[in-house]
Amino acid sequence: MDVTDVASARQRPVGLVELARIPLRRWRIVLACAALVLAAVLAYLFVLPATYTGTTAVVVRPVVTDPFSVPSGGADRAVNMTAESGIATSNDVIDKVAGITGRDTNEVADALEVETPVGGQVMRFSYAGHTEREAVDGANGAAESYLELRKGMYENQRAAVLKSYDDTIDLVTAQRTTTQRSLPANQSSSNPSPRTSALLDQLRALNDQLATLAEQRSKVASADLSPGSVTSAARAPVPSSRDAAPLLLVAGLLGGLLLGGLVAFVRESLDRRVRTAAEAAATIGAPLLGTVRCRRGGQPDESDLRYLVLALGRWVDGPQRTPLVVLSSATDEGREQVTAGLAAVLAAAGHDVRLGVTPESLDRIRPLMLDAQRRNPPVEPARSRPLPRPRPVPATTPATTAAGPEDTAVIPAVRKPRPFPTSAEAKNGAVYRSTTTPEDKTEIIPTARSAAGGAATAGQELRIGTGKVRLVDLDGTSSDGLTVLDAPPALHDERGVRAARDGRALLVAARDRTRTGQLTQLVDRLRAVGVEPVGFVLTGDGRD
Repeated sequence: MDVTDVASARQRPVGLVELARIPLRRWRIVLACAALVLAAVLAYLFVLPATYTGTTAVVVRPVVTDPFSVPSGGADRAVNMTAESGIATSNDVIDKVAGITGRDTNEVADALEVETPVGGQVMRFSYAGHTEREAVDGANGAAESYLELRKGMYENQRAAVLKSYDDTIDLVTAQRTTTQRSLPANQSSSNPSPRTSALLDQLRALNDQLATLAEQRSKVASADLSPGSVTSAARAPVPSSRDAAPLLLVAGLLGGLLLGGLVAFVRESLDRRVRTAAEAAATIGAPLLGTVRCRRGGQPDESDLRYLVLALGRWVDGPQRTPLVVLSSATDEGREQVTAGLAAVLAAAGHDVRLGVTPESLDRIRPLMLDAQRRNPPVEPARSRPLPRPRPVPATTPATTAAGPEDTAVIPAVRKPRPFPTSAEAKNGAVYRSTTTPEDKTEIIPTARSAAGGAATAGQELRIGTGKVRLVDLDGTSSDGLTVLDAPPALHDERGVRAARDGRALLVAARDRTRTGQLTQLVDRLRAVGVEPVGFVLTGDGRD
């Protein structure tokens, strides 16, 4: 696979199914986010005190002299609703509502909300209280306080205008009285003097002015000062924050799942791991030789291992059997299980396998091999044995007749072979090898024993099926026969890469566990020293 193929594989389109796998793969994060959001919703509903909201609607009326007249223009032009909203939220209204509800003025200012729709003369007073009674009293008290305040303001304005008219009327009346006193008492009405005519004209003007002032004053006095009326007073029951509890729970669950999905995608983008065989092939640049699934208990599937051996047929059956080095970037990717499984399958097929391990991984490889030996007990290969020659009958022994119940045949004793080691003996490292004595008797003698303390030593030989596996040190292997090397994590130990220079490198990647960056770094290091991987094995639960 060249660089172009690798680039095209990395740039392949991502489908909806693959996107859906990310939240499913990280279901713990999704459930944790959903649980946190649901816990917050439950705390809001049942731990925090409920909030009751009362609403009162008020129709605002403009000040007109004729209550039945229709004001010209729009309703918002007849009454400045912006100014009325400021009056409704003034300190005088808040102080009165605080006196009614018994709460602090700052809390009342936060709980009171006034809505003024554009183009209308309706105001809505909404008050949020801790109880229904408080919510109702707060909303109605705010509306009544606003109407009283507005009415008082208009009454004060009308009183000031009326006082101004009264003062002007008194002044004009005094002028008219003075003018009347200036008229001559015996002046003829048919032929008045010029002075008298001027005084009479002035008197008529004052009378007209008084009539106009009286008319204007009467209009001001007859003005309707009603600020408005309450059309919809708040009353119980009022809505509360717990009325929509089921809807809030559903919304919290959906919101938590959505938040969890987003967190899962963010986590996925920050933590790139091998998810599919195609991703591993694009990263390594080598073919997939097999997928090894894990059964319950962590044991690799034996059928997958046999197929892996078939994929490595050229190496197994070839004339030049170079060591097969199994590499991985970390210790928790199933490399040791794959190595032990390969050796066990090859031994069960009749091969003599040298398994090179490091001292630190010997304690983990040995139980795996003993388990493989338990599942595939040693079997002696079938051999062509000559028929035994009949032995002469001793002279002292009478010949056996054909009939006679009292006559018995003497059968020579045959030595039975020792049984194969039990599981307890196998755990202690007692493994036996069969030999054939000149008397055609089969015996099983131990070929490797455990060291002091029961610890396995290098050079231990395990019979599995018709073959055997010999545990040797990683640096002390020979190229004769089948050799499988369990290399330590290659990113931290170079012994496996050094051995791969004289053999074949087989990479092991674990699904949902191997990091893409570490795998790329391992492949770059292998190619830097001239080692080209023959393929890779993908471990995991088998889904793709």
